[in-house]
Amino acid sequence: MQIFSMALGQHDHNTYDGVFHNQIERYSRVKHNVGGTAQFYDKYFKPEDHEIFAFTTTKGGIEEAELSHRWDLANTFGPTCLDFKPEKLWDYWKQDNLYYIDHHQSHAAYAFLHSGYAESDILAIDGRGVNFRCIFVDKNGTIKDLSKQAQVGRLWSWFATRMEGFGELDAGKMMGLSAHGEYNERIHLALDADNLKFINTELIHEFLPEDISATLQRYTIETIRDIVFPLKTCENICIAGGVGYNGYMNEEFTKHYTNVHVPPAVGDEGQALGTYMHADYTLNNSIHVPDTYAGKEYEFDGGEPIRPREVGEMVAAGKIVGWFNGKSESGNRALGNRSILADPRNPNIKDIINSTIKKREDYRPFAPAVIEGHYQHYFDTNQPSPYMSRIVPVKSDAIPGVTHIDNTARIQTVNREQNPNFYDVIAGFYQMSGIPMVLNTSFNCQEPIVETPEQAINTFNNTALDAVVINGRLVK
Repeated sequence: MQIFSMALGQHDHNTYDGVFHNQIERYSRVKHNVGGTAQFYDKYFKPEDHEIFAFTTTKGGIEEAELSHRWDLANTFGPTCLDFKPEKLWDYWKQDNLYYIDHHQSHAAYAFLHSGYAESDILAIDGRGVNFRCIFVDKNGTIKDLSKQAQVGRLWSWFATRMEGFGELDAGKMMGLSAHGEYNERIHLALDADNLKFINTELIHEFLPEDISATLQRYTIETIRDIVFPLKTCENICIAGGVGYNGYMNEEFTKHYTNVHVPPAVGDEGQALGTYMHADYTLNNSIHVPDTYAGKEYEFDGGEPIRPREVGEMVAAGKIVGWFNGKSESGNRALGNRSILADPRNPNIKDIINSTIKKREDYRPFAPAVIEGHYQHYFDTNQPSPYMSRIVPVKSDAIPGVTHIDNTARIQTVNREQNPNFYDVIAGFYQMSGIPMVLNTSFNCQEPIVETPEQAINTFNNTALDAVVINGRLVK
């Protein structure tokens, strides 16, 4: 059966047809695409081309769509499908050509099928869905509802919404800020009270944002240790949902499980992928694994030809380069196709990029993309991290540009099979510098990651980038 999948959320709208992952914010240029569910349905779903319309939602997603008199899906079937509550990972609701699964099922199916594991525990955890905030799925596919015991996603969102300088979807900023703060027992006690009304505005204003962030980070780790670890049923675990971007938490799992898998589009921007994979598995008996780079192809004939290794040599000479290569990656991490690259040896590079290119808060760190065969020489961790999903201790003082204030880094391990051109860039830098990694951050400036060559050129023209390379063509 031909499947078209769509996430009907209040933000991070995305669709997937088995080839193209349409992360709609990349085209609208509005981060998280808040609102507008109905218009995306009307624009992207072509019933004549697909036998199955697979979808999932968050609270508010379908309700928002009901405002559209043109959308029969919400008006006719919305209340029926929202009565569905799964007990097993592979449960689903189906009526005619409509296929629906719960929000957290979509996260869980994506993480598990993407992993390639024969069996696995699964943690799907975020701020909200429909029936759950957090579920644990054991190796037999049974769902355990942890929504009341593990409300960390809700807490991160709650604080981010109310602290000055943050928004509802800015929990990632708080994670970067947490390393600058100190743990506070009074804040922790308020979190333990499980009553958000108790954590009132006065309490928020009494403590520094960095101390709140530091305490919430410690609370998150302790909650996972106390609630999730005792449920272990095998040596593998897959993690998804917005809280799955918490690299400190993900690294903690490597101390308790032999294998930890966190896929690239771990938040709601991957919901269309997980829903498609779930439907394909149950209806077609097929395991579909989306390409990490599932955007569109673009032609560009400007500039001059340049080889990837020469780009690495430019970075070793101190240049900051916008790197645009092939199709864009799924998820919110730049994994080597829409990246800004710089020298990790430069102790001032974080401040330079934050102030002149990214134009964002000065406390936010940058990630190293390291050749896989060398990562354990520089970082204290026991397994690769191909999707920049874990924050680990740094063992070397040779890379201050990618070392956070707490002596950690959110690493991306790269091998030639994953991305040959990006691997060769790092190899070129390694040959010139003796350091087998580059600083890698997303190619953007206060906007979604660039998708097209035109957007890349625009960002280049409006920032202090030294050069941009688009599909092997150098523009200075």
